[in-house]
Amino acid sequence: MQTYLSELIEFVSMHAFSAYSAIFVAALFEAIPIFGSIIPGSTVILALSALVPSGNLKLAPVLAAAFLGAVIGDGLAYLVGYNSKTKVLHTWPMSKYPNLVAESTNFFHRFGTPAVFFARFVPPVRAFVPIVAGALSMPPIKFFPTMTVAVALWAPAMVLPGVLAGSAVEQWGMRVKHYGWPLVGGIIVIGALAWAIIHWRKVKPATPKAAIK
Repeated sequence: MQTYLSELIEFVSMHAFSAYSAIFVAALFEAIPIFGSIIPGSTVILALSALVPSGNLKLAPVLAAAFLGAVIGDGLAYLVGYNSKTKVLHTWPMSKYPNLVAESTNFFHRFGTPAVFFARFVPPVRAFVPIVAGALSMPPIKFFPTMTVAVALWAPAMVLPGVLAGSAVEQWGMRVKHYGWPLVGGIIVIGALAWAIIHWRKVKPATPKAAIK
């Protein structure tokens, strides 16, 4: 395991662009309907951010990758909805997740423009609200500024906890080759479990109440 860990850390050190690309793709997928509800991209971003204090990754590119991935993902989802209108909400693959579509639609109707901001911090509806906003003809002049501000706050909120976790371990005098795998792996496992619980609660069918005798 130690050998594999050393190779992983060495790979990230020598191919940091691959790690930044992974963060970009994770943020992009978080913003795409269906993908954002299946792939816990935030966990990947959080985990890789833990390698910043060791110097294997740099903070600015990590933040930039997360920001750009989310902005592009949200923008593409919105444009698909804007061009397809409500038809897209009832066709595959959206039709496979009627509960999430309905929840996201209600969320948008309830909050209006601020829904685009709030949804960025509420999984898994953040993967559906942009396309719903487009499908319901939210003007681009309202969507894009609101979405950009939300992502500008979301990216540090995802990255900095990982950076702080890595920094705390560094403060204890541990080298990245010793803490890298347990910390990154632990973050991924915990994040994946939390995502699985949230996702299961969102998509499970409602259980009919027993008839009162």
